[in-house]
Amino acid sequence: MELQLALDLVDIPQALQLVKEVEAHIDIVEIGTPVVINEGLRAVKEMKEAFPHLKVLADLKVMDAGGYEVMKASEAGADIITILGVSEDMTIKGAVEEARKQGRQILVDMISVKNLEERAREIDAFGVDYICVHTGYDLQAVGKSSFEDLLTIKRVVKNAKTAVAGGIKLSTLPEVIQAQPDLVIVGGGITGHENKQAAAAEMQN
Repeated sequence: MELQLALDLVDIPQALQLVKEVEAHIDIVEIGTPVVINEGLRAVKEMKEAFPHLKVLADLKVMDAGGYEVMKASEAGADIITILGVSEDMTIKGAVEEARKQGRQILVDMISVKNLEERAREIDAFGVDYICVHTGYDLQAVGKSSFEDLLTIKRVVKNAKTAVAGGIKLSTLPEVIQAQPDLVIVGGGITGHENKQAAAAEMQN
């Protein structure tokens, strides 16, 4: 089971400083969508150069032109690139094809997917590396969690690894771990703590 740190509300220097504090306790560092929008793929490049031993995920949430977006993220040093589960099948397949060429991985983010079980089963057949259930920021605000969704995809996903994201903190982590996802994605559950290293260490533990 891997631990991914999601960085959303930082600039490049802040991101680098944060990862320096917690690098011993995480497997993957995520350059979140807001960071990519604000800083560009340069954020991915600088993170990978600073921490070559960590996997870097570019949370591009690709919706179209999958192959091209994956190629550009790969050039910047991303190990994993995110594609939206609500995208066209051709977009996801194109992303997978390019990722294979580049030796990279694809994580499909199931945010906003309505027919979760059926869509997860379809996407699992496309050769993606991870399928991730994700309760977005706006839904977390009204008390939604990804736990039920994780159990749903665990039932049907046979090839890809499963991942879970959205509002996970130390208090909710035991329940999440019980469902045995391959990847747990945590943002504020680590970055919101005064002592980020201690929070990350406890999460990893």
